[in-house]
Amino acid sequence: MTALKGYERLEAPALWREDPHAQRRDVIVSFGNATLVISDTAERPLTHWSLAAIERLNPDETPALYGPGADATDTLEIEDSTMVEAIETVRRAVERNRPHPGRLRMVLTLTALAAVLAAGVLWLPEALIRNAAVMAPEAKRSEIGERLLSDLRRVAGAPCRTTLGTRALGVLHDRLRGADAPGRFVVVREGVRRTVELPGGIVVIHRALVERSDDPAALAGYVLAEGLRSETLNPMERLLREAGPWAAFRLLTTGDIPDATLSAHAETLLAAPDQPVPDEALLRRFAAAGVPSSPYAYSLDASGEATLGLIEADPGLPADARPLMSDGEWISLQGICDT
Repeated sequence: MTALKGYERLEAPALWREDPHAQRRDVIVSFGNATLVISDTAERPLTHWSLAAIERLNPDETPALYGPGADATDTLEIEDSTMVEAIETVRRAVERNRPHPGRLRMVLTLTALAAVLAAGVLWLPEALIRNAAVMAPEAKRSEIGERLLSDLRRVAGAPCRTTLGTRALGVLHDRLRGADAPGRFVVVREGVRRTVELPGGIVVIHRALVERSDDPAALAGYVLAEGLRSETLNPMERLLREAGPWAAFRLLTTGDIPDATLSAHAETLLAAPDQPVPDEALLRRFAAAGVPSSPYAYSLDASGEATLGLIEADPGLPADARPLMSDGEWISLQGICDT
C-alpha cells in the first residue's frame, strides 16, 4: 500500500480495550504490512487491524478513538499526534481508492441531467417553432397572411384589382390548387422579385410575370415552383424561424404575433432571393397539374440553355387536360394592373 511507505517503522503507545466491559490496557501500536499491529508492553502481538477497515469513532476529538470495523468490539485510544496523523493519512488514501457507488450514481445522474438540459436547449426551440407552425389553425394562418400582405403594401402598393382580372386570378387558383384550397393569388406592381407565398396560401405575384408572358403556362410555372418551395419550408414556419422561439411560444399561448415582428418579416421577404427548386420535383409538379414546363423554362431563360432540363423533359399538355383559362380570361388577367 503506497500510503504505508513513510510509516513502516512508526510506533506509539496507546490504550486498547478488548470489549466494552474490559479494562483498558497499555499497548504499543505499529504499522505492519497493510495492518495496524497491536502488541503488549513486552512486544507480544495481541491483534492485527486491517488498515482498510479502521474507523475513527470520535472525529476531531483528542485522544483519537479507533475501531477495527463495524462488527468489532475492541477499541484503540491514541494520543500521539504523529501516529494519529499517520493513521488518518492512510485512511484518506484508502477512502480515495475505495469504490463509491453513491458518488458514481450522482455523477451519472448529473451527467444525464446535463445532457438532457443541453438537448433541451438545442431541441426545444426547434420543436417549439415546428409545433407552432403546424398547430396554427387555418383561420390564424389566413389572418397572419393578410397582415403580412398589408405590410407589403408599403413597398408593393395596393394589389392590382379589376373585376375580370380578379375573377381570372380565381380561375387560375382553382385550376392549380383546387377550389377548396385556402388562400388566393394577388398581383402587385412592385416589391416582390417574382412570387412569394404568405401564410394562409396567399401567393403574391409581380405584375411582370402576368404582363410579359405570352402563355399562362409560364405564369403557372412560377406559381408551381413557389408551391414547391412552400412545401419545403412552409411560410408560417419561415416566419417563426426568423422571429425566434419566443414568437412561436407567444403564438401557441396567445394566438398572436406582434405587428413589429410581421413588419420585419415583410421586409425580409422583399429582399430574399428565390430559392432554387430541383428540376425533377418541379417536373412532377407540372405533370400532376397538366401544365407544360417549356413556357416557364423559356420565361426564366430565353435561350433555354440554363433550363434545358425543364425543356427536354417537358411533360407536355395531356390530351384530356383542362385549359388553365380561356383566352378572354388571360387577356383580362394581363390587364389587371391597368387601372
